Amino acid sequence: MLASYFPILVMLVMAIGFAVTMILLSSFTGRKRPSAAKESVYECGSLPVGSARLRFDVKFYVVAILFILFDLEVVFLWPWAVLHAGQLKLAGLGTVALFVAILLAGYLYAWRKGALDWE
Repeated sequence: MLASYFPILVMLVMAIGFAVTMILLSSFTGRKRPSAAKESVYECGSLPVGSARLRFDVKFYVVAILFILFDLEVVFLWPWAVLHAGQLKLAGLGTVALFVAILLAGYLYAWRKGALDWE
């Protein structure tokens, strides 16, 4: 059973090795010439104004939670569809259609309630 996880382990080791190698190479080969301009805070091409400890509106958090909710539903839908694609046929299509309809109803409800408005 553990042999089936070996390719995942190899991919994980290669990805971590590649990331560590690139970070080490850039730190060894990059020039280090600090200056006031390089170390200043950069925010969208303009100097930052005010305190960083501002209160955010609840709408930002609601939009973030909705994004995570709908994004995770798609993340779970894709592997399910790949795993059962050849087996479920029309019944699977109906199940997925019902699932997507429920997601769409939730999205439309959030939209109507104004949860996605930035104003």
